[in-house]
Amino acid sequence: MTATSLSTTTRDEHGARQNEHASSCPGPDTGSAAGIQLADISLTYRQGSQAVHVLDRIGLSLAPDEFVCLLGPSGCGKSTLLSIIAGYVQPSGGSVRIDGKRHTKPTPQVGVVFQHANLFPWLSVAGNVEFGLRMAGIGRKERRRIASFYIGLVGLEASAARLPHQLSGGMKQRAALARTLATEPRIVLMDEPFSALDALTRESMQLHVRRIWQQTRRCFFLITHDVDEALLLGRRIIVMHPNPGTIVQDIRNPLFQDTDAPSFSILRASKDFADLRQHLVSMIAGSGSNSR
Repeated sequence: MTATSLSTTTRDEHGARQNEHASSCPGPDTGSAAGIQLADISLTYRQGSQAVHVLDRIGLSLAPDEFVCLLGPSGCGKSTLLSIIAGYVQPSGGSVRIDGKRHTKPTPQVGVVFQHANLFPWLSVAGNVEFGLRMAGIGRKERRRIASFYIGLVGLEASAARLPHQLSGGMKQRAALARTLATEPRIVLMDEPFSALDALTRESMQLHVRRIWQQTRRCFFLITHDVDEALLLGRRIIVMHPNPGTIVQDIRNPLFQDTDAPSFSILRASKDFADLRQHLVSMIAGSGSNSR
């Protein structure tokens, strides 16, 4: 496999082909095309007398069951784009739609897992996972049933009664993921959630997330600057360049295994992995020439 043989959408092609990878299926209520659509997302703010262009005409379509990794160097606007999808930040131009409906503020349809777990220190794992359900007015018996399911899904059954200070870093992130999943969002946004973990814990978490995605089949959208992480997790890998943040390539990952959890060690040892990794590293290294 060579980089040139990849199924990709380049920056020049993206405007005309931004829906190439999206799929349509009935929405839960309306029967309209389901998924997440970003159309011409731009963000500009004033810094003194200067206009700072953060994002420029970002267009994406995300299918309801995709695992998408947004890859780019620090400062390219990845976290800002995630905040716009989450409804925390309003773009200067363009729109976000979920199942065809305009999305402008935080809703239960969009869950976010941050770099830090941000668990309530006075609540147990179970209490943290139940918190969003309690705020939604779900009764005690039902929220305990739901929380128990997702605590089991992330492998924390034996730690459900523990407080956050009794958990390892990886366990805290698993608890945070269970808390997000418990509200059953349509899309799970992940803002470099493994960046603070050691290498072994990070790989364990990556495997957990892949298995959870395979079981839940929700849309996962993970931002990262780690090329290996993008290759190991993403069905699609979207590459951003900075100044302003733009999408320069949209790759259908040929290494992605849709059914069985992959052996990361076997993948890393393959020539295909090395070739695609080099291609992505070159893309990111070339982002400096995009500055203006």
